[in-house]
Amino acid sequence: MTERTQAQRPATQIDTSVPHSARIWNYLLGGKDHYAVDRAAGDKVCEVFPGMVDITRHSRAFIGRVVRHLAGEAGIRQFLDIGTGLPTVDNTHEIAQRVAPESRIVYVDNDPLVLAHAQALLTSTREGATNYLHADVRDPAGILAAAAETLDLDRPVGLMLMGVLGLVQDEAEARAVTRELLDALPPGSYLGYNDGSTTDPAYVEAIRRFNAGSGAVPYTPRTPEQMAGFFEGLEVLEPGMVSLPHWRPEALPFGEPPRIACYGGVGRKP
Repeated sequence: MTERTQAQRPATQIDTSVPHSARIWNYLLGGKDHYAVDRAAGDKVCEVFPGMVDITRHSRAFIGRVVRHLAGEAGIRQFLDIGTGLPTVDNTHEIAQRVAPESRIVYVDNDPLVLAHAQALLTSTREGATNYLHADVRDPAGILAAAAETLDLDRPVGLMLMGVLGLVQDEAEARAVTRELLDALPPGSYLGYNDGSTTDPAYVEAIRRFNAGSGAVPYTPRTPEQMAGFFEGLEVLEPGMVSLPHWRPEALPFGEPPRIACYGGVGRKP
């Protein structure tokens, strides 16, 4: 069953004059759903930091490993994926429902283009369900209220915050958003999280230039120590907060760099 819901009534017009993180990410991943302004923004980042393509690839691979672990060994059957971006190969619901067809997934993003593609591409198994909410990560109460139409928030949920908390510039606000979301979920729920870090000066400089000149929502890399703070109160799974290729690595066709400037981890709510 596929459902389509809006946590808030979005503006349906897509602004092609301003780049959007979801479309830039799609461009860097080799997708087709982006505009000239998104390609220009992505190219400028890559001029300063060519390793950005590695970050997009390994971020996507990390999500796959996290979902397979949660749907498999951890037994999670519900996922709340905030900042999902544009549908591509092996989305969260496809991976989860491959492991457990009864899995239920709610996606959240605030780009109208993501909404348009979600309506066409986010299908589901007969046993499970997918839903898409047009909402902003800064509205956790609205997200939770709308997600409850598809998910049973009295049962464990896999909360996915992949590459989205960097769009919340204020660290205290980002922590408050994460805490409000986790507080609404029962024990046995999980947080899967990744974001860009300050570990590579070239990456930090590329993001600084992007923020200064793109007109898009600014992105804020954080230190691994700051990022680990989002797991406060959770039982962090091994190997902890690490560069993405080193979180339970698998063989990848494009190789494994020793480290990239994107870190992540998974934690369980006790």
